[in-house]
Amino acid sequence: MTLEKEIEISNDYYLSIGKAVIHKKPTPVQIVDVSYPKRSKAVIKEAYFRTPSTTDYNGVYNGYYIDFEAKETKNKTSFPLKNIHEHQVKHMKSVYEQKGITFLLIRFKTLDEVYLLPYVPFEYFWKRAQQDIKKSITVEEIRKNGYHIPYQYQPRLNYLKAVDKLILDESEDRV
Repeated sequence: MTLEKEIEISNDYYLSIGKAVIHKKPTPVQIVDVSYPKRSKAVIKEAYFRTPSTTDYNGVYNGYYIDFEAKETKNKTSFPLKNIHEHQVKHMKSVYEQKGITFLLIRFKTLDEVYLLPYVPFEYFWKRAQQDIKKSITVEEIRKNGYHIPYQYQPRLNYLKAVDKLILDESEDRV
């Protein structure tokens, strides 16, 4: 199962029990050409992204605005930062500056491990990459600076438990 699917199932669970309202953001697309072979079988032939998308998910949890990007990698030793775009980092920075909770959820597929990496350490790694020092974040750096999200029964990916820890840690840092 993909990380995105597991997040979707977890978000549906959170919504069903009244714990959080978090949804995947639609990608803004401009449809240019549609073929109608049959009235009920429209096929989009050509479309373009209107504007660069920001992050994958946003919503509200316990009175906090949540905004995050989800990424998977088959790499065993590091997460390549080429998977993140400048406009996404700018968006995350804006959310953080407005006291929102913003982070990356990163899955290492071959290790079968998922981590929540908060914005502040991510920003450090991003700036390091912009200086051509290192273009990736090692698994060890993510383990040290992030929150491991173990799999469980329901929800399978209980990332809000890691968000609770992040909120607690950030409330101490932002005082």
